[in-house]
Order: sequence, then structure tokens, then C-alpha cells
Amino acid sequence: MEGRTDLPDTAPGLNSNPKEAIPLTSTLPSTSASTLVDAPAPATVASAAKPTTIDEYVAAPAEPLATVVGLLRDTFDLGLPETSTELWHGHPVWLDDDQPVAGFKAYPTFVTVLFWRGQAITDDSGKLNASGLAEMSEYKLRSVDDFDSDLFDDWLQQVRELEAA
Repeated sequence: MEGRTDLPDTAPGLNSNPKEAIPLTSTLPSTSASTLVDAPAPATVASAAKPTTIDEYVAAPAEPLATVVGLLRDTFDLGLPETSTELWHGHPVWLDDDQPVAGFKAYPTFVTVLFWRGQAITDDSGKLNASGLAEMSEYKLRSVDDFDSDLFDDWLQQVRELEAA
């Protein structure tokens, strides 16, 4: 350090030649086999099984998303009565003639609602967002407070009309 004359050029015990090895010693006490404790092996955590049914999928999220997922399932079942449902790429999807029309996917902090032809839906609320390729749109819910039943009824009515055309 410039201006300080009270500091040595090197730290005590260190060689000023950078090419020479610096001896390292451990400050930890040595451990012998007699001092080791027979501890049980750590428990393995079973990975969460992926749902294989829509019922399992709906039962999986914690609150507040559990209520959101249940509400969406009921709303889609009632609003899209002519469709079939299945787990498609791991999340619930409602299909018309084996073509996906709507679905949702739960994440740790929100649920995304998907409409495959959502960009063709008239959305005066501005809540549907274009997503991915083609005509898909999405809407994210973080709690039941984000659910507007009149809005969903309108969106699902439009989905039915699009699929009937």
C-alpha cells in the first residue's frame, strides 16, 4: 500500500517468491475411526409422482391455487359440455373432436388458462394475452379473486361458437 511504512513487504511466514509453494496445514483435529459416530443414512425424498388423471392433477396444488384449479375444472366442464377431457402434455385439456380448445396449467404461484383459438375471442376486458404460435391466448390467475365468472362464461360461449363454425 502506498504511503504506509508500517507494513512489511510480505505477510509473516509467507515467501515473497511467488513460484515457491506455500505450505498448508490443517487446523482441524484429526479424526480416527473410533471417533466417528454411526449415523443413519440420510432419508431419501421420494419425488412427487406426476398426476395420471385429471382428479389427481386437480388435487395436487396447495392453496390458494387448489381452489382456483377446482373452480376452473368445474367452469370448463359446465361451459364446454360437448368436449372430452384428458391430461395432455401433463395438464388438463378440453378437446373437441380430439382438438384442444381450452385447458389450464398450474405453476407454483399461478394458474395459466389456455384457449387454443383465443386470439379469435373478442375480449373487451383486455385480459387475454396472445401466447405462443397460431391463435392461442392465455390468462393467468393467482387467486380466486382473479376469476370473473361472467368473463369466463363469455369466453367459453365464444369457444363453443368457434368450434361449431
